[in-house]
Amino acid sequence: MAGFGSALVAMALLPAVIGLQVATPLVALMMTTIEIFLLIRYRESINFRAVLPLIASAFVGIPLGVVFLTRLDETAMLALLGLVIAGYAVYALLKEFNERICLPEMAHPAWAYFIGLIAGMLGGAYNTFGPPVIIYGNCRRWGTTVFKSNLQAFFVVTSLAATLGHAWNGGLTPEVWHYYLWSIPAMAVGIVSGISLDRFIQPEAFRRIVLVLLVIMGVRLGLA
Repeated sequence: MAGFGSALVAMALLPAVIGLQVATPLVALMMTTIEIFLLIRYRESINFRAVLPLIASAFVGIPLGVVFLTRLDETAMLALLGLVIAGYAVYALLKEFNERICLPEMAHPAWAYFIGLIAGMLGGAYNTFGPPVIIYGNCRRWGTTVFKSNLQAFFVVTSLAATLGHAWNGGLTPEVWHYYLWSIPAMAVGIVSGISLDRFIQPEAFRRIVLVLLVIMGVRLGLA
């Protein structure tokens, strides 16, 4: 139901319940499933060519993030995850009320590779590909249609790459698959509900509610 914010919402909730080592590969599997469905539904608007630099550098960052997940202290990783989630949510909320709030335009091509690398590392470790790429899209002044198609193309590829990375690193354990099988009916209900309720829910209000909750959950993770 949260659309592009699905991974952020899931990663703000699940690590405190099942641990970061299980939550990260689990959400990667879930997001791959959701993105494949969205790819089928919105295939005509997806533009892979526009985000090739982001995807290419994300492929470098994803393995690094996967390795960090298994090598670094989980408490420190959770604190960083909370900071990423809360920081992005605060930025997005401020931008909701003032469109002029933005970083530099990031017109140089090198920015795409840098942002893709950061997004890949965050995605491999936390499945939080979205914040850097969304901020980049805002700074590049992408229009609404272009923004959605570019992000969808990026997420489809990187979610699948993150899942393969966790499989390579031994992260897709029987416990992860057990939770994933339980999550399938809930994802199905969420997708159908999101599509059905979309015309009745005011997008701006729903987005702001989600962002406020992300600030609260991000701070909670950071202080846990």
